[in-house]
Amino acid sequence: MFDTEVWIEIFSTIRKNKLRTFLAGFSISWGIFMFCILLEAGNGFRNGLKDGFSKQAVNTIRYFGRRTSIPYMGLPDKRLIKLDDTDVAASGQLDAVGVVSPVIFKYLPVNRLLNSTYATVVGVIPDYMEIAKADLQHGRFLNDIDMNEKRKVAVVNERLRAVLFPDEEPLGKPVSIGKLSFTVVGVVKENMASGEERIFIPYDVAQLIYTRGGRGLSTIDFTVQGLDTEEKNTEFERLLNRQTSALHFYAPDDDVAIGINNQTQQYLQFLGISNAVTLFIWIIGLGTLLAGIIGIGNIMLIIVRERTREIGIRKALGARPLNILGNILLESVFITFVSGYAGMFAGITVGEVITWLLERFGIDAFMFKNPTIDIDMALGALVVLIIAGLLAGYFPARNAVRIPPVEAMRASD
Repeated sequence: MFDTEVWIEIFSTIRKNKLRTFLAGFSISWGIFMFCILLEAGNGFRNGLKDGFSKQAVNTIRYFGRRTSIPYMGLPDKRLIKLDDTDVAASGQLDAVGVVSPVIFKYLPVNRLLNSTYATVVGVIPDYMEIAKADLQHGRFLNDIDMNEKRKVAVVNERLRAVLFPDEEPLGKPVSIGKLSFTVVGVVKENMASGEERIFIPYDVAQLIYTRGGRGLSTIDFTVQGLDTEEKNTEFERLLNRQTSALHFYAPDDDVAIGINNQTQQYLQFLGISNAVTLFIWIIGLGTLLAGIIGIGNIMLIIVRERTREIGIRKALGARPLNILGNILLESVFITFVSGYAGMFAGITVGEVITWLLERFGIDAFMFKNPTIDIDMALGALVVLIIAGLLAGYFPARNAVRIPPVEAMRASD
């Protein structure tokens, strides 16, 4: 049925109707090209979002004391809430809480021989590494012995190492924090901190030097489990605020007495935004693809209508309706496949080129990374277009071959 003569006839028809074929092919190519581009944009946004959150522990909450806004039990408003070790212990009693770390922040001068800068001094416990999701580069992090013996040891992040130890190995070397000397035991690469020099020291040492009796903690950080909905996170924050209000005697409904930075809830909110954007892009992409399908249908209607007289002549000469129908459908599928493949190839190439440029030149695009499309999805779109082209050609062609030859030959070109 589909022999060499059939293909010669198809190519001859295409050459005779170049503009018609171009319009049909462009409609198909543009539809699948825009479908790929839109999905790549959605994937780039989603991948950028995932990459941003992969650099930090998303199941973490940090809270800190602020000032009360409501008078309570004879106490005035605007009282400063100072978190302490009792808050640390109480936080660990909440069901969803995992690892808890008190944190003390101080911004102090730090120097090593002739190299000096100001850095954030962070007093933490050894488990803080699990909360911060930092990567140990050299040496070790703080341990329980450092805590128990109140050793003056320190771990620097990579940014501080580059300033204080540009040309030497930092491990075992002393650094001065203010007027006190500490020995560097490790170097970490932080993912949560954005561009600041930081140096970590044992919490017990920081507490002894910078606080009085453990009062006045900067923050309390902890991991959480099971808070997989925004409603659960909101309820947890309410319980945390109520617990803290009982310890520090402020109104339980005072929502500003403590500040809460809930990474888990932020992650869920970003996921919701990502899903909404992805759904929107899918709707637009499918709409574009549908426009291409409609274009195929319209053009195939024109093609069959123009060839009605030709179909009548062929039937009068003895051609079987099935052969005529098959030739028209083969032409439709061929144009759809070639044009659709070209559009798919162009769309995938654009995504790959953008990905290569981002990686080649080290461009850190905010919330946008690896804008590529799954090849199976692109092929699926191509198959849909081919089926649409087949159906678009089948129904008008079927009606045309059913017309008696005499009536078909009377049709105008």
